[in-house]
Amino acid sequence: MPDLAGLAACARALLPPGTGIGATDPRDRHPAFPGEDIAGVPLRLAEFRAGRAAARAAMAELGLPTFAVPVKDDRAPRWPAGLCGSISHSETLCLAAVAVLSPLRGIGLDLEEDGPLEEDLRTAILRPEESHVSAEEAMLIFSAKEAAYKAQYPMSLCLFGFDALSVHLDHANRSFTARFTTEITPFPMGYVLHGRYAHVQDHILTAVTL
Repeated sequence: MPDLAGLAACARALLPPGTGIGATDPRDRHPAFPGEDIAGVPLRLAEFRAGRAAARAAMAELGLPTFAVPVKDDRAPRWPAGLCGSISHSETLCLAAVAVLSPLRGIGLDLEEDGPLEEDLRTAILRPEESHVSAEEAMLIFSAKEAAYKAQYPMSLCLFGFDALSVHLDHANRSFTARFTTEITPFPMGYVLHGRYAHVQDHILTAVTL
């Protein structure tokens, strides 16, 4: 069984004070919550409901009521007014972070099973300046880009490919930067997002805040 308290503690260490954290197991039963109905196969529904349960646990940690977090037309979570947040899950772990919008503008979390990135995905995910990394580092770069994308999306509302971000890993400080390689309004080319990462319970966890 996963150590959900340990997972939450790891995420808490990566994020600023005042961020609420919730962790759940997607294999547990999480009842549907009013206002969050979606259609899908049982596995997808289980992961969705676990993510929303984690989001409400994060809200509760901040002393907030348990609001619904429905899905917008672009499939992103619709956070309650005045809040920002992020949800990520694997088959065995689910994590959510929630914060009041001021001073934070965005949060991005990503959980990936720890292991090498498949060789046939490297060209789709890695830019030329990233192509020298090992398969394990490539997976970390993939996760870092996912977290960075989630953090900035509420501001840009723009879909873009992996080549729009260039990631530099700083293993000594378990941190990374994600630099925009093109203008994505309101972010100019060269704008840098800062993130941190950890290895926890056979997973990579990455976190970016704006």
